Amino acid sequence: MASLLELNEHFFRRESGRMVSALTRIFGVHNLELAEDVVQDAFCRAMEVWKTRGIPENPSAWLMLAAKHRALDIVRRERTARTFAPELGRLLETEWTLAPLIDEAFAANTVRDEQLRMMFSCCHPRLPEEAQLALILNILCGFGAGEIASALLTGRAAIEKRISRGKKVLAGSRKLFDLADAEFASRLETVRRALYMLFNEGYHGASAKGAVRAELCEEAMRLTALLLEHPPAATPTTYALAALMCLHVARLPARIDSAGDLSGLVDQDRSRWDARRIEEGLALFEGSASGEEMTPYHLEAAIAVVHSSARSLEETDWGAIVSLYDRLMDVAPSPVVALNRAIAMGERDGAERGLEALQAIEDRERLDSYPFLPAALGEMELRRGKRDAARKHFRAALGLARNETERRFLEKRLRDCASA
Repeated sequence: MASLLELNEHFFRRESGRMVSALTRIFGVHNLELAEDVVQDAFCRAMEVWKTRGIPENPSAWLMLAAKHRALDIVRRERTARTFAPELGRLLETEWTLAPLIDEAFAANTVRDEQLRMMFSCCHPRLPEEAQLALILNILCGFGAGEIASALLTGRAAIEKRISRGKKVLAGSRKLFDLADAEFASRLETVRRALYMLFNEGYHGASAKGAVRAELCEEAMRLTALLLEHPPAATPTTYALAALMCLHVARLPARIDSAGDLSGLVDQDRSRWDARRIEEGLALFEGSASGEEMTPYHLEAAIAVVHSSARSLEETDWGAIVSLYDRLMDVAPSPVVALNRAIAMGERDGAERGLEALQAIEDRERLDSYPFLPAALGEMELRRGKRDAARKHFRAALGLARNETERRFLEKRLRDCASA
């Protein structure tokens, strides 16, 4: 039996998204606040009961049952004064159908479908991408406004405004998105983009808390797995998205060392890479190969495959990686992609060529606040034996460091310049 300490934040966030989705099926999306209140009540009740009686064998089922009983009470008490899910109509008005209907809403397959409907509803075309992401983090992942503001480097007031506006748009639609709707394919692309953004916020984000927010990566992977469980959403592109997430996360244990410090690729202990995740990622990548599509997700996943398959930095096929970055620049050019391509060129062709590629990046001003551009320049200069130039770039990078983990990493590189 688990202890309260063993139930981490990720567990409660996951359960929050599942319960809110199930309750919204019953109450209607216009009563989203009521669904969130019921979830909060279930959590408070759990903390109260579990402290004295211990955590049940299946805490997830316990929470679902508590929320289900509370929903039944609310519908019975308020069905004459409040309108609930319009598609359920009169089924909520009689005891013959009420209890079975609520039981069905909390069945595992129904909860999965309702989470999908909620995800697609959050990606409403009337909402900008940043509002879609804030809604997904808040409703489906259980993050509060303060946590989202920290993760997205945005003021709390701005996040609260995005969430509030998003929920008004949801309420105006009166019901969650129908997965059989003709808009499914166009919404699917928006959903994937939101999940990609969510993953990147965790893996490459600029949070003051640290260089990696593993909980954001886990939530993005959990929601992408939901897409793969729904056949119309399980397209080769979705498989490619899932593959790149899985292969990146597989390398996280070596990216942050036991002391909590950031490790560059050259210093990583590859024995700490998660072999099970790599195997899973490679299987997902195979699933992305059917069909004719070649999306940025495919190319990024392919780059991750090359990295994950190499036993050492020297054995990495840098030629393949540069070629994949060339194709990525053709279909989805950006200064960050150009930066990564230049670093790969430095590995393949030497520091001189890498430096030339870094200096040739277009729209470099978009990377003015990104510490890893001057850090990459510093690495290339250090490899050329130009220690003074390298120090200058590393100092510039240090001035842009976004958290203590990045600061320690760049301070170490400065020390390395002295001992090189």
